Amino acid sequence: MAIKLFDSELKVMDVLWKEGDKTAKQISDILKEEIGWNMNTTYTVIKKCIAKGAIERTEPNFHCHALIPKEVVQEAETAELIGKLFDGSPDLLFASLLGHQKLSREQIERLRRMVDALE
Repeated sequence: MAIKLFDSELKVMDVLWKEGDKTAKQISDILKEEIGWNMNTTYTVIKKCIAKGAIERTEPNFHCHALIPKEVVQEAETAELIGKLFDGSPDLLFASLLGHQKLSREQIERLRRMVDALE
């Protein structure tokens, strides 16, 4: 089941993915420092994530736990991007990335190994 998360929701999820389980207050403190959100904004976004089934809330202290791993969201977002902008063709996405980015030799070699592993 794919859950569509908006940019604001991804910011909250990113805290949980990087930091592990946190209270809503801790998430609020982190996002206030990182992007200037106030507590009400953070709590509103956390509640939206809970409603979508992305976060589980437990007590005491409004403890938050990510229910979906980052990789699942990355996969869904990538599939949506490929579908919307590249006519469902992953190779067109790949060609676009390669055409617009300067890659180091190490990055190129890592990509070669990934492609070779697919064969």
